[in-house]
Amino acid sequence: MSTFCERLDAVTAVRGRLCVGIDPHEKLIRGWGYDYDLNGLERLSRTMVEALGDIVPVFKPQSAFFEAFGAPGMRVLAQVLADIADVGALSILDVKRGDIGSTMAAYAHAYLSGRTDLSADAITVSPFLGFDSLAPALELAVANDRGLYVLARTSNPEGFAVQTALRDGVSVAQEIVNRAMQANSEAGTDFVGLVIGATHQHLDVDLTGFGGSILAPGIGVQGGTVDTLRKLFGEVAGNTLPSVSRQVISAGPLGESLRNAVAALMV
Repeated sequence: MSTFCERLDAVTAVRGRLCVGIDPHEKLIRGWGYDYDLNGLERLSRTMVEALGDIVPVFKPQSAFFEAFGAPGMRVLAQVLADIADVGALSILDVKRGDIGSTMAAYAHAYLSGRTDLSADAITVSPFLGFDSLAPALELAVANDRGLYVLARTSNPEGFAVQTALRDGVSVAQEIVNRAMQANSEAGTDFVGLVIGATHQHLDVDLTGFGGSILAPGIGVQGGTVDTLRKLFGEVAGNTLPSVSRQVISAGPLGESLRNAVAALMV
């Protein structure tokens, strides 16, 4: 199997750079005219992939909305991940896992081993128990040609106090960036990406030399635009993968409307 970076470069070279989130929460499911039940969950989620699978390079299912339906919801998530693979797109499973030792190893096995039906091309992870707590995920991702997106400078304002806190003059977010760069250098592949929100007024971390992918949520309803993305990230804007969810989903359920919404956002 090619590396995650190679697969990402290949699909974005053909389809452009955009990540479409699959966030089937109650308001959106009902907005499509469906009941908020397992059938509505499945219809919205699988329709997104069916309608957009030939033009969107990356889909990002949010695991929580499937977990809300228990085991049946997780079976729907497994099917959605299979659908994404079938249409030649990549999957970033948004789980934001972060734990220690054997627990983190179990999370990594679930999503990165390729041996379960919840395996994705990449997942989001949280480093706030210490970057080294991610070691099991880092090791398994490299071994199985998967990717990780590490929360660094997120789009939610609640993250500001923690992420900008200083230790020896270096912010927590900057330390995460530095450790991600180190992990990529040691692995010889840029499999570790970052999550940095597209809604910030100024980029308060130094990304010089960072070669990994930067997942940039906040495009659309949260206020970020493609133009502000270019201004915010400057010389590393080419590494960014803009992420949008509600603005696209709200255009459904008609496939043509979904495709038009994506076309207006494609980088």
